[in-house]
Amino acid sequence: MSVIQPFAEVEHQRAVFPDGLLLDCGVHLAPVNVAYRTYGTLNAARSNAVLVCHALTMDQYLAETHPLTGKPGGWELLVGPGLPLDTDRFFVVCANVLGGCMGSTGPRDLREDGTPWATEFPSITIRDMVRAQKLLVEHLGIARLLAVVGGSMGGMQVLEWAATFPEAVFAAAPIACASHHSAQNIAFHEVGRAAIHSDPDYRAGQYAAHGVIPAQGLGVARMVAHITYLSEEALTRKFGRRLRGANAVTFLEDVFEVESYLRHQGSSFVRRFDANSYLTITRAMDYFDLAAEYGGELRNAFAGKDTRFFVCSFSSDWLFPTSESRRLVQAMNAAAARVSFVEIKSDKGHDAFLLDEPEFHQALGGFVAGAARALGV
Repeated sequence: MSVIQPFAEVEHQRAVFPDGLLLDCGVHLAPVNVAYRTYGTLNAARSNAVLVCHALTMDQYLAETHPLTGKPGGWELLVGPGLPLDTDRFFVVCANVLGGCMGSTGPRDLREDGTPWATEFPSITIRDMVRAQKLLVEHLGIARLLAVVGGSMGGMQVLEWAATFPEAVFAAAPIACASHHSAQNIAFHEVGRAAIHSDPDYRAGQYAAHGVIPAQGLGVARMVAHITYLSEEALTRKFGRRLRGANAVTFLEDVFEVESYLRHQGSSFVRRFDANSYLTITRAMDYFDLAAEYGGELRNAFAGKDTRFFVCSFSSDWLFPTSESRRLVQAMNAAAARVSFVEIKSDKGHDAFLLDEPEFHQALGGFVAGAARALGV
């Protein structure tokens, strides 16, 4: 039996919207909480705001010690004084996504009867996440964002921002993402969801009422997902076929270094992420199909809009390969959008956008700085 996660011990900065949101599934969700963090100072003209949309397993703690894990923030290499998203110049905002488990409204929240939503939390979409972020941006008094930036699921949110609220986005940087989730990506997600559902401690999603968490299932889901975030080259460089001092072949312990690494990733993940949130958010990624929102024509999502784009991919990313980014660029070109594109040579796989990749950092920083110059920020 697993102990319950200590989410209640953390008090998140959040904005509360009593009127809530009408979701794409038709449910009116109210109230809606949006937990967020800000870095830097909003200027008098309110023109220097950069919204960062986080990836699936990240949250709003971009550039500071995470309150649950004690580890550095997910983008400390990018957000801070003198860094590509320079907090001496820009006001950087990041919100925990709707459906998340770090302070924004999600399956862990209580309904009017005092019980958690759990599996009855309504289905949400990437567009619903963006609508919640829009409420926060307006709450902060920002009419137009200098830039919206994000990788992976965050990149999907960036695309939705540019398509749904183009008047509120001067520049957009979708990184290591696609206009829809591939069948292969959906399949990997389904393996993770199946692992969670098969854990005896899942209790049909009512694990909180029993004081347990489906730690084993959620850990396996994290392990499967983490493999997709890395490249074969990265795994070989880090671990190869190195053993952990085993003297004989056995299936009763972690023999290979890579096995130990993946188990560590899984065990650390369950201490900071809610299983029902994982199910909700992965489904939102799977549902995402920007072309379908615009009559099946991807270019229609960008037609007649003035947002300038920076599309970036990584050469060893097989989860969101460069071909997907090129498809985005082709659609943007067909819509006569202003777009720049770069493929970063890297052997680090999908996770490269979170790691030390100087060429990527320079390219993203240059794009955001150029947008700032264009606006006179």
